[in-house]
Amino acid sequence: MDLEQIKQLLNDSLDLSDIQVKAEGSHLEIVAVSESFAGQRSLKRQQAIYAPLMDMIADGTIHAVAIKAFTEEEYRKHKLLNF
Repeated sequence: MDLEQIKQLLNDSLDLSDIQVKAEGSHLEIVAVSESFAGQRSLKRQQAIYAPLMDMIADGTIHAVAIKAFTEEEYRKHKLLNF
């Protein structure tokens, strides 16, 4: 599983200002930042991130995904609180 490929796939599908992807085996941790998440509940944000990954989830390349999705303002606050 190529992390750069996953980042590119997510960037191509979503209007992201920042994307971080970490992997441990077939388990991913994704932090995605986009203004397109404004006004969306957490579930909608996660669905938007899952959608472009569905083929890799279906074929077993990706087994589990932990997602944190923020607007830019939320991400700045998150970074301040978790320094």
